[in-house]
Amino acid sequence: MAERRVRLNADEENRLFQEAKADGDSNAQQDHHHDHDSGDESNEDSGVVQRGIPNGEEPEAPNSDFLEVFPDDTEDLELTHLRIDNLPELHLERFKNLQTLSFRQNLIPKIRGLEGLTTLKELDLYDNRFSKIEGLETLTELTSLDLSFNGIRHIKNVDHLVKLTDLYFVSNKITQIDNLSTLVNITNLELGSNRIRVIENLDSLVNLEQLWLGKNKITKLQNLSSLKKLKILSIQSNRLTVIEGLEELESLEEVYFSHNGIEKIQGLDHNTKLTTFDVSNNRVSKLENLGHLRNLQELWASNNTLDSFEDFEAELKDNCPDLETVYAEGNPLQTNNMTTYRLKLKIMLPQLKQIDATPIRP
Repeated sequence: MAERRVRLNADEENRLFQEAKADGDSNAQQDHHHDHDSGDESNEDSGVVQRGIPNGEEPEAPNSDFLEVFPDDTEDLELTHLRIDNLPELHLERFKNLQTLSFRQNLIPKIRGLEGLTTLKELDLYDNRFSKIEGLETLTELTSLDLSFNGIRHIKNVDHLVKLTDLYFVSNKITQIDNLSTLVNITNLELGSNRIRVIENLDSLVNLEQLWLGKNKITKLQNLSSLKKLKILSIQSNRLTVIEGLEELESLEEVYFSHNGIEKIQGLDHNTKLTTFDVSNNRVSKLENLGHLRNLQELWASNNTLDSFEDFEAELKDNCPDLETVYAEGNPLQTNNMTTYRLKLKIMLPQLKQIDATPIRP
């Protein structure tokens, strides 16, 4: 099976950021009255996402006979971009030992025909055409489930999959985080690029280590205190204005707040294990409240209103000995000092190995 993603891959992340930029706002200024559905339309009765194929009719799906080349004891099947639109016709029940199954980028309108795959541990249905979660009742051995890039509106019918550790819902039409309370073994939950407004109903996910919520409509950091094991929190491209609610997340190592409306760096007093702090593309005017983060390795603060080199020196030079990378381009301290910007940062922060995207030469 294709390699697992622990986060949005580079292409997907870039796509989300470009979409956010194209919206012409910094998310905190978005018009909250324009909340109508966009993108592909879903038929709730049929559970099928209707997508048009440019310049012609739908291509025909391959004949199911193509699976005859695989022996019955096959453990891994990767059936990517094959125009498959009918799972029952594949008669997958003959694969009694199947462990991983991928149907990425096909035309599947409904999740059917998987009932006999009771040994399956990884199922990838990324980029298909269904809008309902169904047909997974017997797949209780699943540890990884990817339902990204479909038309799902509601999280349902996964509560029995209690062995799941990785669950992906990237780029659907989900408005509420719900029906996950039984999935206490999840360590990685991806909900980026949906329509979520409130962080909620995560209290029972006490083993969660990674939470990805980029490109939603979230206005407040809240209801996270039970996630004591959380190491990575990504909430880029939302509507945040304040960093808060992280007091009990003492295991945090990476936080990503880019493309919001944050005006001040604060609320990190108890997050001393942070190695990466991303606050780029916000409204921060002063670099502050970072000096206690002695484990900090990367600071991403591009495209704010920072104008003081002295603040960088005071906060970071002696307090963050492991700091290797700083992104600060797009701030007045760079745009007003084009010829001396890199040299000043290099002198003030001699521990650096990279400034913006360019490594520092020895």
